[in-house]
Amino acid sequence: MALMTGNDYRESLRKRKPITVFLYGERVDNPVDHPIIKASINSVALTYDLANDPQYRDLMTAKSILTGNTINRFCHLHQSTEDLQTKVKMLRLIGQKCGTCFQRCVGMDALNSVFLTTHEIDKKHGTNYHERFIEYVKLAEGKDWTIDGAMTDPKGDRSKRPSEQVDPDIYVHVVQRREDGVVIRGAKAHQTGAINSHGHLIMPTLNMREDDHDYAICCAVPADAHGITYYYGRQSSDQRRLDVSPEGDIDCGNPVYGGQECLVVYDNVFVPNERIFMDGETTFTPRLVESFAAYHRQSYGGCKVGVGDILIGAAATIAQYNGVLQASHIRDKITEMTHLNETLYACGMACSACGTQTPAGNYLVDILLANVCKQNVTRFPFEIARLLQDIAGGLFVTCPSARELHNPQTRTIIEKYLAGAEGVETVNRIKMLRLIENLTLGRAAVGYLTESMHGAGSPQAQRIMIHRLAGIEEKQKLAKALAQIED
Repeated sequence: MALMTGNDYRESLRKRKPITVFLYGERVDNPVDHPIIKASINSVALTYDLANDPQYRDLMTAKSILTGNTINRFCHLHQSTEDLQTKVKMLRLIGQKCGTCFQRCVGMDALNSVFLTTHEIDKKHGTNYHERFIEYVKLAEGKDWTIDGAMTDPKGDRSKRPSEQVDPDIYVHVVQRREDGVVIRGAKAHQTGAINSHGHLIMPTLNMREDDHDYAICCAVPADAHGITYYYGRQSSDQRRLDVSPEGDIDCGNPVYGGQECLVVYDNVFVPNERIFMDGETTFTPRLVESFAAYHRQSYGGCKVGVGDILIGAAATIAQYNGVLQASHIRDKITEMTHLNETLYACGMACSACGTQTPAGNYLVDILLANVCKQNVTRFPFEIARLLQDIAGGLFVTCPSARELHNPQTRTIIEKYLAGAEGVETVNRIKMLRLIENLTLGRAAVGYLTESMHGAGSPQAQRIMIHRLAGIEEKQKLAKALAQIED
């Protein structure tokens, strides 16, 4: 099959069996065309259209190591440190184009982490998970699937292990084993683009112990499998997409693109044997979780930087519209925004350049540097957003509705009193202010700020990994050697 286009992708979603989606307390019969969901689908569709654009084809596509065919890079198994760096460049590009979360990173990172983990499980236990997984990857490549990497469980009482929870369904687990497969039950939370996916690659969310045997399950299910229900995540200002006034899109800030998060519930979902890639091998859950986290923490050095580029562009533009672009303190703030953003990019590129080949054959990023990258992402975007709000002024949260521009009685007043620098149309100033609101407070802020904080693990998760990998004892030896201290 050739690479899908954005329209091919939309049609592929329509061809799925009906899925159960709840939004605002009601079932959504047609998710693909729902005005709120549609914006998030546009973001995913962009990843397909860019792959078909000759200008970006080298960045967006790769040669499959399994078939030799040209595939979308989001389905690719990384084959070199150059591949890892190209991934970061690709994510930055797409972030620049849509200004929000485009939802395919998690699946790409899951493919690579499960690939290397299944190889290592087979080597120790003589299982055939890796062979099964290779066939699954071939299918994903050939059909150009969008895959939801489903890792995060609701977790319930964080002080208790999965097997210790009062409600066993708080973590996804196996409830029945059959000759032809298993039946799973539970939920995955904060699922980026799950409704917009062709399938879910389910992984354990933390390091399991022997008592958690039934929770150490890694498997793949179609997004339209029987027993799956989606509960759409509410986001700031999301109802603005329901505004059908001629000027309503202005109030959205980013009228075309959006992100998506949801709670996914698996209620006795059957998984055939050929789609099971781990079942009870608890000692390999650390390898899967840590490699996935490393890949995904690397991703943030690309996607968040691309959106950061838009924030910097918005800062310069609104400063120009306000007539203050040449003020020294404005230029200094924009310089600081750029410094922070490029530091994030440098971290993403560094952990990629220092990656190494795994026994399975694909390449894994430098885990320490990937965690440093994500630790910076938990901080710098908030400062970039703060500086943007500072430069914009308070009007980005006090601006009247775009409907006032449609009403002839009020439009003249709005254009008169909300005018900026000479030669700047008032409506353009308002559009930029709404984009700034969207990026720092609205729907895009979920995919930029909140995701920067909690996506790919909380800040403390990265600090734990940084301390673990820091090599403190070796650094002690270096210091003692210079001080001529002998133990």
